[in-house]
Amino acid sequence: MRKGLTFLQGAALAAFMALPLPAMAAPHANTVIATVNGEDITLGHMIMARESLPDQYKQLPDDVLYNAILDQLIQQTALKQQLHGGMPHYVRLSVENEERALLAANVIENVMKSASDEDALRKAYEDKYSEGDGGDEFRAAHILVESEADALEIKEELDAGADFDILAKERSTGPSGPNGGDLGWFSRGRMVPEFEEAVLDLRAGEISAPVETQFGWHLILLNERRKTAAPSFEDVRAELSQELQNAAVEAHVSDLTAAAVIDRPEIDDLDPAILNDLSLVRN
Repeated sequence: MRKGLTFLQGAALAAFMALPLPAMAAPHANTVIATVNGEDITLGHMIMARESLPDQYKQLPDDVLYNAILDQLIQQTALKQQLHGGMPHYVRLSVENEERALLAANVIENVMKSASDEDALRKAYEDKYSEGDGGDEFRAAHILVESEADALEIKEELDAGADFDILAKERSTGPSGPNGGDLGWFSRGRMVPEFEEAVLDLRAGEISAPVETQFGWHLILLNERRKTAAPSFEDVRAELSQELQNAAVEAHVSDLTAAAVIDRPEIDDLDPAILNDLSLVRN
């Protein structure tokens, strides 16, 4: 071999070795981690498998969890290949339900994100606290009894001049009874709607007519009402965001179902208890 050619080949190799090596592609969701009889298990499969784990398992060391998830996916893949592409009916139904739920959750997530951007949050804050205060707080007491008849009887005694504190201690069945029915200070939204509506109609020192709630019958004494200072924007950011997101999701779902063509045919002899019969989908 001629020396000149040998020199050129050596120079070319040296020049190639001096070039920077191309960067290896970073792992991505479609990176194949393992194959089982030609079927791929990707990094994406592993990420989603980890996401579905209970929180206590996510606390395991990363390497331990990585190997455990990969082993599980390999074993599951080998096992499901025994069906040779078939899918039992109950499994197909479960997959369809899971797909439906995940896609619906994705839409809800997008609605929530668009509903609570910075401008929307600032506007919600201004609308809610435009008067410079945080709304009303109330200090009230109540007497809770089981029947309307009992409540009316006690109301007559109160109208005749009986002491509310004493009657609450003697007659109220609620946990606040021993304290004269005192509920302390509370703001709007803290009490059940029927109770709150009665409080809003009272002036300080007034006692309500009997009010029925899920807990029984109440006689409510409003002791005092006051204005609270408006919170800072940052203090209520999370609360406002949640309110905007909930309202947006509720409106979006309502609009979608109102516009959808929904048919719910009447089915004769359909007992709701039939949902307990798993044999219908496993046979």
